[in-house]
Formats: sequence, structure tokens, C-alpha cells
Amino acid sequence: MKTPYEQRDNDSPAEVVWHQGSVSREDRDRLKGQRGCCLWLTGLSGSGKSTLANALEVALFEQGRHTYLLDGDNVRHGLNKDLGMSDADRTENIRRVGELSRLMVDAGLIVISAFISPFRADRDAARALFAEGEFIEVYVNASLGKCEQRDPKGLYSKARAGLIRDFTGIDSPYEAPERPEINVCTDSATVEACVAQILEYLTARQRLMPDA
Repeated sequence: MKTPYEQRDNDSPAEVVWHQGSVSREDRDRLKGQRGCCLWLTGLSGSGKSTLANALEVALFEQGRHTYLLDGDNVRHGLNKDLGMSDADRTENIRRVGELSRLMVDAGLIVISAFISPFRADRDAARALFAEGEFIEVYVNASLGKCEQRDPKGLYSKARAGLIRDFTGIDSPYEAPERPEINVCTDSATVEACVAQILEYLTARQRLMPDA
């Protein structure tokens, strides 16, 4: 069965072909005692994505799992520092993160990607890079009012004052997931409860091998 990357060979120049190494994806999964996947956390600024992503990685690490956390701000310090906040740049930001996450999943890691990723089409494009079941959309669900109330970086107040343009939820849209694999309501649930909800999903889908 071809990987999503191999299936895209027809879209690449003739001299660019997917190289299949001698160590298989199954080999890497077996070594790590888990089935690699991408947990894609999406939600408004202030919804709790970074807090939840960090707590989730700690919980998985304490289980002996192999993880990597991709945070929206961190990625813009390096890989995507050339991108702004226009719609086109946001789309490119998510495209690059999707490609990077896919490679990490192929390495057998549980990747936690925490990005506002406001546009549904961009998240769908990221999902298309992965095999069935590998892309797990986690909607970090908090109302705009609650996010503004938290406003940990003071961004909403600046956006309301006109100091920040194209801010998601104020003058740029956020398209909430329609059918996320996991919906965590951070308006009411604790971080610990949200982590437990995600771990329960991973266990039920046999992403975490019990003998790891």
C-alpha cells in the first residue's frame, strides 16, 4: 500500500521520486511501542492549545512514549519566520507544518501540533497527507468571550484597539471543525480532564501499545 507521499508522485517533477528506506514505518512503530500519529490541536488564541499540548506531552512522556510538540509560536521563530499573518501566509504556514508533522509521524513519533489553523480547507489539506487514522483533529473548544477574558498575551485587547490587524476571531474568521475526532471543552473542563479524554481516545484506537 502506497503512502500519501508516494501517491503524489504524479504531481512531482519526473526526477523527484519517493525513496523507500530499508527500515519500515512498522519497524519504527514496533521499536517505540506505539503507532505514530498527529494530534492536531486547533482553536482560538487563548483557548488553551499550548497549555493542553504541553500537559499532554508530559503525560505521554511519563508513560515512556516518544513525542514531539510543534507549537505555533515556536515554528514561526525558525521554519516559518518568513511568513506573515495574511490568509496566504497562514495557509503556507499550515502546509509546511503538515508536511513536517507527516515526516515525524513516519518516524514513529506521536506529534502534537498546536496551531490556531483557522481555515477548514487548510486543516483538510494537512489531513490528506496522512494515512487513515493518523491525523487526529482535536478541537480545543472555548468561546470567544472566554478567550478574550483570558487573553494571556494581551492580543485581543490590541486587536480591539486596532493595533493588530487580521486577528483571528476579531477581523479574521475562525472556521471551527465540523467533525473533529476529539472535542475538548476548555471553557468548563480542567486541563487534566482534557488530557485524560485524549489519552482515552489514543488507547481505544490502539495508538498506545500496552507493553511499551
